[in-house]
Amino acid sequence: MLTVTTANVNGLRAAAKKGFTDWLERTDADVVCLQEVRAEPHQLPDEVREPAGWHVVHAPAAAKGRAGVSLYSRREPDAVRIGFGSAEFDGSGRYAEIDLPGVTVASLYLPSGEVGTERQDEKERFMAEFLPYLVGLKARAAGGGTSHAFSNGGGREVLVCGDWNIAHTEADLKNWKANRKSAGFLPEERAWLTKVFEEYVDVVRALHPDVAGPYSWWSYRGRAFDNDSGWRIDYLAASPGLAERAVKAHVERAASHAERWSDHAPVTGVFGM
Repeated sequence: MLTVTTANVNGLRAAAKKGFTDWLERTDADVVCLQEVRAEPHQLPDEVREPAGWHVVHAPAAAKGRAGVSLYSRREPDAVRIGFGSAEFDGSGRYAEIDLPGVTVASLYLPSGEVGTERQDEKERFMAEFLPYLVGLKARAAGGGTSHAFSNGGGREVLVCGDWNIAHTEADLKNWKANRKSAGFLPEERAWLTKVFEEYVDVVRALHPDVAGPYSWWSYRGRAFDNDSGWRIDYLAASPGLAERAVKAHVERAASHAERWSDHAPVTGVFGM
């Protein structure tokens, strides 16, 4: 079995003080993908930077205190890649991937955007560059191809985990009617994610097709968490062959507001390999 968890930690140093370190010690995951780390590796405590029993990849952003993704793997990766070949975004701490036997696992932090601002323009540029990469990644993994990135040959699966900052459908957002003109639920963003899911499978939704949510992010404002007024924006996007092997997927929702170590909850998938 392969168990993979993704979590936006909303600042890894802060999350470590609130319970992330304890969670990492307890988790059964084989791979943990983190987003919004917001720290250089040397700024992290030893037990977070290089915890015992884990092989860790940190990809911080060039802009201090922003973004940043990490991957923790029980097994040493066969290969590590930072970025996706983008002149603009490879130093932004938004994407990293590792090769494990038979599967490539990636951690993604897609820009959040803000309507009418440069942040939204940045998000749209990222999306425009990233979709062709995703299509090519799946094709190269499946067929081997000639890319140096897949030195182990063809027949590999792909799992892109992370905070995609888009709620795909009305079922993925509690207050969807009030957010139809908000970043994260714009028609063009949702259409882009539909294109992604024509290539990859939304594992949680495939296993839970007829439910609202399960949400993975709740604002710290008001009583959003207590009322389960959330967004489902953290996805496990699997190549079809891997998705067929998914046996379980769930959101690790904290028992109470006080026990949260991030405004996101971990999302975990289990695959038969």
